[in-house]
Amino acid sequence: MAESLDATDWAILAELQADGRVPLTELGRRVNLGASATTERVKRLEASGVITGYRAVVDLERVGCAVLAVVRLKHAGSRHEPFHRVVRRRAEVLECLRTTGEDCYVLKVAATSMAHLERVVDELSFFGDTNTNIVYGQTLPYRGPQGP
Repeated sequence: MAESLDATDWAILAELQADGRVPLTELGRRVNLGASATTERVKRLEASGVITGYRAVVDLERVGCAVLAVVRLKHAGSRHEPFHRVVRRRAEVLECLRTTGEDCYVLKVAATSMAHLERVVDELSFFGDTNTNIVYGQTLPYRGPQGP
């Protein structure tokens, strides 16, 4: 699908990534399309799997999660499903990426305190060696692909 995205599709994606709640009429105005053409393009992007969902962006500190960390894990075994179950169960794990290189996984973890983070990392450590980095700030928040 990526090859078939034109400049208007990319403009729609940029607008929706900036504000997923923008009304379709306003979206159409921003990308210079009529309401029905905009609706059809958004439906096509959804049906093709380019747009996979819409979500709210939550301020972690305002919901009591003042500690954000990146945890790298070198998985000790060959059975990964038990680890996957723990990661899916732990609400503190915001994201988990399977990676190449020395580490097998990189996780983004939100915790209410350092003690809370320690408990989460202790559970993750059951599956292998961990390395934890505390996040000071976010230089560039996730913004999604911006097009060619």
